[in-house]
Amino acid sequence: MSNGFYKVPKTINEPVKAYAPGSTELQEVLAMYNTMYNEKIDIPMYIGSNEIKTGDTATMQPPHNHQHKLGVYHKAKKEHIDLAIQTALDAKKDWANMPWESRAAIFLKAADLLAGPFRAKMNAATMLAQSKNVMQAEIDAACEFIDFLRFNVEFMTQIYNDQPISSPGIWNRMEYRPLEGFVYAVTPFNFTAIAGNLPASAAMMGNVVVWKPSDHQIYSAKVIVDLLKAAGLPDGVINVVYGDPVMITDVVMTHKDFAGIHFTGSTNVFKSLWKKIGENINTYRTYPRIVGETGGKDFIWMHNTANADEVITAIIRGAFEYQGQKCSAASRAYIPKSKWAEVKAGLEKEVKTIKIGATDDPSNFMNAVIHEGSFDKLVSYIDQAKKDDNAQIIIGGGYDKSKGYFIEPTVIVTTDPKYKTMCTELFGPVITIYIYEDENWKEILKTIDESDYALTGAILSGDRYVIDYASKALENAAGNFYINDKPTGAVVGQQPFGGARGSGTNDKAGSVWNLLRWVSNRTIKETFVPATDYRYPFLGE
Repeated sequence: MSNGFYKVPKTINEPVKAYAPGSTELQEVLAMYNTMYNEKIDIPMYIGSNEIKTGDTATMQPPHNHQHKLGVYHKAKKEHIDLAIQTALDAKKDWANMPWESRAAIFLKAADLLAGPFRAKMNAATMLAQSKNVMQAEIDAACEFIDFLRFNVEFMTQIYNDQPISSPGIWNRMEYRPLEGFVYAVTPFNFTAIAGNLPASAAMMGNVVVWKPSDHQIYSAKVIVDLLKAAGLPDGVINVVYGDPVMITDVVMTHKDFAGIHFTGSTNVFKSLWKKIGENINTYRTYPRIVGETGGKDFIWMHNTANADEVITAIIRGAFEYQGQKCSAASRAYIPKSKWAEVKAGLEKEVKTIKIGATDDPSNFMNAVIHEGSFDKLVSYIDQAKKDDNAQIIIGGGYDKSKGYFIEPTVIVTTDPKYKTMCTELFGPVITIYIYEDENWKEILKTIDESDYALTGAILSGDRYVIDYASKALENAAGNFYINDKPTGAVVGQQPFGGARGSGTNDKAGSVWNLLRWVSNRTIKETFVPATDYRYPFLGE
């Protein structure tokens, strides 16, 4: 029995390594990259203590060299999903009853392992199979995931420490139980940290999980499994399955013990999942928790008092880092007419310097988009913009998929603030710009706010009155709002992440608000000297 009110180690954000030319960390990660590139890996599903290989496999390849085979992963049949659910439920009692400090120690150890011996491997896997350059991989797969693991432990202790007041003769307590059942985690390709955090955050609060990673993130998902096993996570707490998402989801969401979903992905998929939960609501033992972070049509708005160089940098970094494949990536911008010539000239000059290629060359700022389907979708919008009278491609517009799925950083200028690429989520290195009359800056803020999405957005201005006005006018337009910065790069513990409208449930990953979704509270009232007579004084003698 543990006795003590334990304080966890004080959390600070993991420092980002620079990976400068010739540095030790760069040499280490490139050596790991080359080793993994030349291996052929065979990835099983992980259900309890079993590593399951079905023989029904799919191939993994780097998006920047799609003819190269990294290995295969094994896809599930219905029986494997049933087994994963039952295995999770069998593990639930022991895991839920484990002292919280023991659960915390597992994830803190995982963070330290990732900061040390697993760092190069996690980054290299992300560089290989998700086509992230070394800096984007470091920020995501190493630092952000480390931050999630460490900060979530700190947030967990804050939650447990939040207790009700007690009256004389009474002791009131709040117990934070895991959900009754299992949690389904569905994770995206674009952030290894999100892929790790969605199952880990629910598990940290005592829940058991069935985890389905994206088909295009399974390589680094395997490293996450290795990391958690090395940290001592018991078998059955997080069970990993791959394959047909419709089949897997149908099995999960028709099970009476389905207790919640932790999702990051497209808006339409999330809506379909919500609908499916509603259709099955009479099946469940309890109302499921529905937590999702979905799409975005993230904006940059410039006032004529803003610095042009700052706006140019915000556009390039916001729109083109990781090929625009961030939920938060800038994909529409609004520039005042008086500043447009300066902004345009700067964009044309700077974008020409961007190198595109494979991730083993650290001088490449951009790499490949994730797969052929994404490539073809983006190309269709680019080609349409070349034909439309109300749009003009002023920068980029080129593409080539002969070796990798490469698309140039592309800037479209439109005369229609409702042009298709101003409204539709593209998830690629394409930004569309609308030039507005300076005096209409208040009206254009209303246009910005009409979006179906509300994930991230940035305003740039040198006038504090304008900043205050725009911040109020756009208060519902972005769950993560940036002033004089790009709309990407949320840091765990500093800018909890999530948006509303078509962008999700705004449960703020990397905060107490998200972890609170994975507990079911029980209020306990203990009376020390119970009453022995039902009569109250107002009754008289």
